[in-house]
Amino acid sequence: MKRRVSIGLAVVLLLAVVAVIVWGRGDSGPGLATVRGVIGSEKQAFFTDQRVVDAFAHHGLKVEVDTAGSRQLATTVDLGKYAFAFPSSSPAAQKIQRDRKVTTVYTPFQSPMAIATFEPIVALLKANGVVRKGAGDYDVLDVAKYLDVAKAGTRWDQLPGNTAYPARKNVLVTTTDPRESNSAAMYLSIVSFVANGNTVVSSPEQEAKVLPSVSKLFLDQGYTQNSTEGPFEDYLSAGMGKTPLALIYESQFVDRVVRGDGSIRPDMRMIYTAPTVYSKHTLVPLSADGDKVGQLLATDPELGKLAATFGFRTTDPKLFADVAAPAHAPADLVDAVEPPSFETLERLLDAVGKQY
Repeated sequence: MKRRVSIGLAVVLLLAVVAVIVWGRGDSGPGLATVRGVIGSEKQAFFTDQRVVDAFAHHGLKVEVDTAGSRQLATTVDLGKYAFAFPSSSPAAQKIQRDRKVTTVYTPFQSPMAIATFEPIVALLKANGVVRKGAGDYDVLDVAKYLDVAKAGTRWDQLPGNTAYPARKNVLVTTTDPRESNSAAMYLSIVSFVANGNTVVSSPEQEAKVLPSVSKLFLDQGYTQNSTEGPFEDYLSAGMGKTPLALIYESQFVDRVVRGDGSIRPDMRMIYTAPTVYSKHTLVPLSADGDKVGQLLATDPELGKLAATFGFRTTDPKLFADVAAPAHAPADLVDAVEPPSFETLERLLDAVGKQY
């Protein structure tokens, strides 16, 4: 009888130990370590995709993410509870890296800024010298010519020979809110570079010089949304009438083409800005587990292939080229410039924001 009781107690004790271990892991599953990170919202679909979840699980990790804007990641988000921060811009990542005294960062994928538009709009702007051929077999919005048109307050119905889109509104690229969104900050990087005589803005004097013209590009739009998904969804659903030119990440357009869900119709086109800026998704590890996530994203072939299916350019150009072929995305964009420093960009964004 005593032996049975002893065996029973041993079984109960063993079950209790197993329960403590399982509960201590939360719902990570057997052998998985939970790693929490904070990311830009445009990467949420990637991290929550079951294939990506399985790929991390293969390496013993369960990666959980919260989302925040890149500016917020670098300034207001409490990073103390996270293993990694993964903003969508290198200036924000550089500030986090400096503030947290981190020596190693990872840039596993990136996406140039692009314009979602329509074939009749491309033809119209080509006829007026605003769109031209790029360095390869793709079209670009000539930002210098575009700034001239915007500065003059030109309406679509004032463009010579315009029978395709005689709208009584200004020729403007639809962007997001510069007070909230990383894509708007990347757009500001592009237009400020051109407005500054094709030089990266780097001093208070240069900031003051470009502000009047670049502010107008935002303020004349009226209401703007706080995420790039907003104007892109308007482009997809409402069409040319509402959004003839939408600033997007290249990855958004490529992702939809790869999905093959019919959302990209035959008259839809993606062009690039000349110059453009690469939105460099830079992971800043804040712990050893966060560093492991960065390493895997930068080196694991399966994760790289999955990132490419979401339209991101990875460290292996061939992965993106193979996946993005149906979207006719060029292998390389030579006319690309760097954004200003985080501090300069913040001052420009704040100055534009104060004018709303």
